Amino acid sequence: MKNRKTSEYRITKFTTIAYGFANFADNSATQLFNFLLFTFYFAVVGLDVNIITFGFIIWSLWNAVNDPIMGAWSDRGKSSLGRRKPFIILGIVPTCILLVLLWTPPLDSELASFVYFLIIILVYDTFYTMFYVNQMALFPEMYQNLDDRAKANTILQIFTIFALIIAFISPSFFIREYENPIYFVNYRFAGLFIAIIVALSAGIFIKYGLKERFEYSKDPEIAPSFKKALSYSLKNKAFITYIIANFSTYYILGIYTTLTALYGSYVLNQSNSFLISLLLGFSFISAIIFMIFWQKVSLKLGIKSGLIVALASGIIVTIPFLFSEDFISGMITYFIAGFSLAGMLFFRRITLASVIDDDELRTGVRREGSFYGVDALIVKLSTIAIFLSISLVFNSVGWKVFDPIGTPEQTVLGLKLLMWLFPSIALAIGILSMIFFPITKNRYEEIRQKIDVLHEEKKTKTSQI
Repeated sequence: MKNRKTSEYRITKFTTIAYGFANFADNSATQLFNFLLFTFYFAVVGLDVNIITFGFIIWSLWNAVNDPIMGAWSDRGKSSLGRRKPFIILGIVPTCILLVLLWTPPLDSELASFVYFLIIILVYDTFYTMFYVNQMALFPEMYQNLDDRAKANTILQIFTIFALIIAFISPSFFIREYENPIYFVNYRFAGLFIAIIVALSAGIFIKYGLKERFEYSKDPEIAPSFKKALSYSLKNKAFITYIIANFSTYYILGIYTTLTALYGSYVLNQSNSFLISLLLGFSFISAIIFMIFWQKVSLKLGIKSGLIVALASGIIVTIPFLFSEDFISGMITYFIAGFSLAGMLFFRRITLASVIDDDELRTGVRREGSFYGVDALIVKLSTIAIFLSISLVFNSVGWKVFDPIGTPEQTVLGLKLLMWLFPSIALAIGILSMIFFPITKNRYEEIRQKIDVLHEEKKTKTSQI
């Protein structure tokens, strides 16, 4: 007898919109973390930039264990609620609590502040990863051809961009000057506000947008062990070339978000926190405008060529960061940057989805969690590169410890180079990597035809149980 769960699986536009709230929750949390955590601990708490960098290196080493294990673990999940749902629920509640605790370090000594900083980011990332990896892993399962993925991804990325705008602008309602220690307590109110938004958004997603395909319910029984899953992923040429390009994407996004508070204050001479936040807001308003453009590029050129074009445009749009010297020119610069950011964010999901499809043809098993776990690790490793870059420059311009007076000309030059030179190098590496990405437009069509047959076979097998 045909199983009703198989026949009743439907993805409607309402489902996609509800799933978009997962993106909204995810990015509201992570971009608040990226945007203000460094400025808070460097300028407000007063930690040495090298100590902060060391803390993020330890954090990334923890992610080298945490992220891949979390992904492989969920691939082998056998709960009656599904493979992903238990992890999503268990991860989101502590994440919301920790979004407030990130901003409550003791100020008794530098050592006490650093120990708190290190422990809280490790605990936060453990639970955040539990949510993040599993909600991301649903995308290639729910949407199974390029056209559906492109349309759904456009909706999801619009949710992402609105989340970025909220994460960047809402803190300014609580914190008047980001680098001013008198607003120490206000940071936790900003964290509480985002935590409430994350909790409400995640609830909508879990209730209405979390859909797992019944035909994959038997995959955990034949899913490889963690060691084998990691080995398969790291031997996959398409995946390796993709994650190098994704490293570049998150390096440039991380540089922008981490340094905007200081770039706005010391390069653009703007101390008002709302106007500084508006810089990033403009960048992602621009990204919303250009998202449909990148959807059309993906259908016309395919994912490989489309992502190469997006990365190449990123090199061009970083150039104005060298010449902006006031708020108006800064607004124009950030708006232009939104064009390439839209492309990089758009192609991220659909490129990895194609890698997962290709892998399923080779292994017969859907391993979204394993791939997204390793991908999450690479994204976190980009943080090491970001802070090593910042540490190198800040040590060179006399900002080892935050000084609001500092060495103005050197500081301004250092901030400009961090916003232009370093991202350009990272993007060039991403382009070179994607040149070797093996899934061309024609290869993708071949994968889709073969995988449709495989999925029909899986449906037949599960319906007979």
